[in-house]
Amino acid sequence: MTHHDVLMTGEALVGEGNEVAHVDILIGRRDGPVGIAFAMALGAPSPGHGGLTAIIAPNLAVKPPTVIVPTVTIKNMKQGELIFGPAQKAVADAVADAVKEGIIPRDKIDEWCIVANVFIHPAAQDKKKIYEYNYQATKLAIERAVKNLPTPEEVEEKRKDAKHPFA
Repeated sequence: MTHHDVLMTGEALVGEGNEVAHVDILIGRRDGPVGIAFAMALGAPSPGHGGLTAIIAPNLAVKPPTVIVPTVTIKNMKQGELIFGPAQKAVADAVADAVKEGIIPRDKIDEWCIVANVFIHPAAQDKKKIYEYNYQATKLAIERAVKNLPTPEEVEEKRKDAKHPFA
C-alpha cells in the first residue's frame, strides 16, 4: 500500500489581514474515507457549512471532483458570496493547475476526490486578495498532501522556531 492509496492530508495558510486564507485538504480514493467525506459534505451538510462543488464556471466542474466546505459558519449572503465567488474559483483553478502541472497525476483524476475546508474571515472584503490567497493556499495544500509533506524531520527541525499566527 502506497501513500496514494490512503488518506492524504495537506494544509496551508497564505496571506494576511481579514483576507488570510487557511485551507485544509483531504485527497483520496472515491471508494475510501475521502469519498465518504465528499458524499457527506454534499449529501448531508450541516447548517452554515454546506458543501459546494469546485467549478471553473457554471457546468464546468474540476477533476478530480472537489467539494469546498466553509470552516466558518456562513450567516449571511455577504459571506456566502465570498465562498461562492472568489474562494470557489480559487480552489477550482488551483485543482485544475495541480492536474495541469502534474502535482495530481492525470491517471488519478477519475479515482480520487478532494475535500477542501476553506476559511473565510467574516470581515473579509477584498475579493482579489481572497482569490489570490485561497488559490495559493489550496495549491500548496494539495502539493503537501500528494507529496506527504512536511516530513517528520522538517517538523522537528522547524518546531523550535515556529510561531503560530493565532496562538
